[in-house]
Amino acid sequence: MNDTMLNIKNLTIHYETESGIVHAVENLNLELGRGESLGFVGETGAGKTTTALGIMRLIPNPPGKIKSGEIIFNGEDLLTKSESEMRKIRGEKIAMIFQDPMTSLNPVMTVDKQIAEMIRLHKNVSHSEALKLAGDMLELVGIRRERMHDYPHQFSGGMKQRVVIAIALACDPELLIADEPTTALDVTIQAQVLELMKELKQKFSASMILITHDLGIVADICDKVAIMYAGRVIEYADKRSLYTHPVHPYTRGLFKSVPSIDEDVDELPVIPGLMPDPVNLPSGCAFHPRCNMAIDECKNLQPQMQEAEPGHFAACPLCVRKFINGEALS
Repeated sequence: MNDTMLNIKNLTIHYETESGIVHAVENLNLELGRGESLGFVGETGAGKTTTALGIMRLIPNPPGKIKSGEIIFNGEDLLTKSESEMRKIRGEKIAMIFQDPMTSLNPVMTVDKQIAEMIRLHKNVSHSEALKLAGDMLELVGIRRERMHDYPHQFSGGMKQRVVIAIALACDPELLIADEPTTALDVTIQAQVLELMKELKQKFSASMILITHDLGIVADICDKVAIMYAGRVIEYADKRSLYTHPVHPYTRGLFKSVPSIDEDVDELPVIPGLMPDPVNLPSGCAFHPRCNMAIDECKNLQPQMQEAEPGHFAACPLCVRKFINGEALS
């Protein structure tokens, strides 16, 4: 069993706006072992990116604020660290690949200088040594060294994403957070970038949190999966367990909405309704207005995570009960 690298306990993050308080993340609990990959899955607005920014201590304040909780990384609570201490951790210990590579790169600096800047921030090397290491990193992610003096606009979308990955891995971080790293790329380039990330994760022995709403990507890359809905993790398990028998109604709805090559259907089933307004969340289970199994208990009580089988947790007492008793989950 891998020892725990990251342990998030009761994390709550709000955005205080003129329209009201946005409940972006509510009492979130999560664990990640050393060397593990965790797929963080959910609809847009579920709170995935906010959680990642919380780990990095990059929540924009105002309007965002970490209200409570702990983020234990290598035995230390990141929420107690000063900003100068966090600057040493970001990039060196925890690195993040952001969603849009174009907005992550400085348009007026050549890519070698941008990688070298990260290296010099965290390693005691000269400017020339840092530039040499930058060239090495570009070659590692599949970009020829001759292109190290080019500017971001001279690269394609896939190449820019490779540059961002090179920057993130330049200081050999222990934890890599990838926020939908293939969203803006076409399918062929997506596959190349994901294969590259798998190879580099093994090479650097890093743990990884992959934020996505593509269940296929999670199946290909991750060891464990956390399903998020309305600011809460509602199901958490290893990949095989979650994919073979999902327990929570929302998770089952996500899987049913994925096309199957084995079935010939005219129309895919969909989850009715929309994600709730984070300013005005429903009482009890946030999913109950869209759930075909909802009972009065769901409307009144906030469900806690319960173990359906070893290592497989779901925030739906009714479904967990049915699963344990071997009853059908409709």
